[in-house]
Amino acid sequence: MHILITGATGLIGRHLCPELTKEHQLTVLTRNPANATKQLGENIHAIDSLTEVDFNNLDCIINLAGEPIVNKRWSDEQKQRLRDSRIMLTQQISAAIYQCDTPPHTFISGSAVGFYGRQSTSVIDESFVDVTPEFSHQLCHDWEQAALQAESVNTRVCLLRTGIVLANNGGVLAKMLPPFKLALGGPIAEGQQGMSWIHIEDMINLIVHIINNMHLRGAINMTAPTPVSNSEFSQRLGKVLNRPAKITMPAWVLKLVMGEMADLLLYGQYVQPTKALDSNYCFRYKKLDSALTNLLQ
Repeated sequence: MHILITGATGLIGRHLCPELTKEHQLTVLTRNPANATKQLGENIHAIDSLTEVDFNNLDCIINLAGEPIVNKRWSDEQKQRLRDSRIMLTQQISAAIYQCDTPPHTFISGSAVGFYGRQSTSVIDESFVDVTPEFSHQLCHDWEQAALQAESVNTRVCLLRTGIVLANNGGVLAKMLPPFKLALGGPIAEGQQGMSWIHIEDMINLIVHIINNMHLRGAINMTAPTPVSNSEFSQRLGKVLNRPAKITMPAWVLKLVMGEMADLLLYGQYVQPTKALDSNYCFRYKKLDSALTNLLQ
């Protein structure tokens, strides 16, 4: 297949591209084509504008681009950047697909479990509709709606509601490891908030599974089938590192330092990947212990 991917130099994209280039022709949309080629290898065709793409000659689009959500405090200006970096590009892609005579058969676009907003300890899946209408939900909702504009009898749209991606060279673990290695880690607030996680290997394999299973469409939870509480995550991470994990981070400290963005850490969701399981995807890392051990030992 000929696949267009955006966000290819991000955490997921860096792992996905080598897997895709084994069998497919890959075009990468990036702000810096030379840097992308250096990072991802000579097997990709890097471009810096959608005008260089003939969408009639694409089979699949994977849209992962977006400003990192936890890099800066959520000022009104930063919130707008988060929206624009996701929604505007997605709208442009959807418009290009809509205008095609022979559109790509698959449009896979990013989203996050933040779509559900803060939830209690109940386990939820893709059928859940009682969302909490806060910023994370509105951002994901509008992002998804921009992608769904491309849906037709010729093009299926798949929305990747991604949880916490665990990898050993970036993402959440890279931020958590320094204090945990110094025995300064521990739960956040009461620690009962859900952490729906996925090993990077399953993230990549599940995207490939979605590409190859044409009946899959709509929202798909990209999480392992065993979400845990923040407290349990902290204890298991400490155990793998052979460090105590008992220093609690008070909620007020996070709110003081991070503002509204602290909500991402103080509240969570226990998410189940029902669509992935029903489509016979077999998770390699179902349990947090095995995922953390694989990545950190």
